[in-house]
Amino acid sequence: MFAGNGLFYPILGFASFVVFIYMSFGGLRFSLDEGREMGFVMRNETQFMVDGKPFYVNGWNSYWMMDHSVDFSSRFKVREMMKIGAKMGLTVCRTWAFNDGHYNALQISPGQFDEQVFQALDYVIAEAKQNGIRLLLSLVNNLQPYGGKSMYVKWAWQDGVGVSPSNDSFFYDPSIRSYFKNYIKTVLTRKNTITGIEYRNDPAIFGWELINEPRCMTDRSGDTLQEWIEEMSAFVKLIDKKHLLTVGNEGFYGPNDPKDLTVNPNYWASKLGSDYIRNSKVSNIDFTSVHIYPDQWFHEDERAIDTQLKFISKWMLSHIEDGDQVLKKPVLFSEYGLSKKNQDFTLSARANMYDTILNIVYKSAKRNRSGAGSLVWQFLASGMEDYSDDYAIVPSESPSIQSLFIKHSCKLAKLKGWTQKDVNFKALC
Repeated sequence: MFAGNGLFYPILGFASFVVFIYMSFGGLRFSLDEGREMGFVMRNETQFMVDGKPFYVNGWNSYWMMDHSVDFSSRFKVREMMKIGAKMGLTVCRTWAFNDGHYNALQISPGQFDEQVFQALDYVIAEAKQNGIRLLLSLVNNLQPYGGKSMYVKWAWQDGVGVSPSNDSFFYDPSIRSYFKNYIKTVLTRKNTITGIEYRNDPAIFGWELINEPRCMTDRSGDTLQEWIEEMSAFVKLIDKKHLLTVGNEGFYGPNDPKDLTVNPNYWASKLGSDYIRNSKVSNIDFTSVHIYPDQWFHEDERAIDTQLKFISKWMLSHIEDGDQVLKKPVLFSEYGLSKKNQDFTLSARANMYDTILNIVYKSAKRNRSGAGSLVWQFLASGMEDYSDDYAIVPSESPSIQSLFIKHSCKLAKLKGWTQKDVNFKALC
């Protein structure tokens, strides 16, 4: 992204009311377990681990946090969103650690950074830590919003580098690779002006994502993207050995994988230059990323909710099987959502889809399998219409959805142990 129902909903009714009252009026003084220090997230084969215990993720995406923190007058929305997430028992937020050459750019041009924007990212990380939230930070966009790989190609042209006009030259041009490596080094070694901790030494960072939704359609063999992943992942690990690393894939199987024909959502999915299994096998990649958007991937006549739910189950279970048997790595479903523009969209259909996804993760956790968590796209604080999209949810305005996530947080906590820093959350369970 850019960037059995009959019984379920009546049961949620009362719980939703209780949650709404708590989130709106109760616990207004944010209560933290101040004595608990964050540990780094590690992995043991197919599971994330924190302090020697399995850690299964229930979290969300808020791509906008750095951008919204540049202006001091709007920073409170980031704090508000972090507190909302903590009160829901959520543990990880995925957000952009990039803005290349656009308004409020972090990287103005290759190697040139805006200190005010960097301090905004400092603030996001400090607020996450204060609220017991860990951040999955993405380092560049495959798409154009917030600059992306196209901005790197534009910079190379401006510098007189004779690169191909294709945006995919981001992956193979030596000058552009050098630009990106410099960016990686600058971000990972940044010393937070609020906490005094270098990013690479901060346990509030869950991990790094190389690129959001990589595709290299000019090389459908997948070799170009594979070489780039190998080189960049090795470079990240040279600088930062404490944090986990993922690619940022959507999860599409490559052209030589038998699951291309049996699991991929459509014929085009194996022709994008990415290869989920091959990319994820890279030794420096610690966990895999998978997205879930059947409403985008299917033809219009295939988008009935029941059809999407069947696909979601098959898609998730296939990737969990891969994590267990082939890759021996955790699988994070790092984006999922149902657009309000879907032909059969209702709030109950969205809740049903999200419940399906969360239940598959819970069953994976119960069996100690590789389905290690999920991050919904996307949550906003109230009054943030400028950052909204067809998937956006303001938790306080969607009590049934909010209750669904709290219920899942409680189930995971009871199963694997309490990692939440907000001591008030426990009362909801």
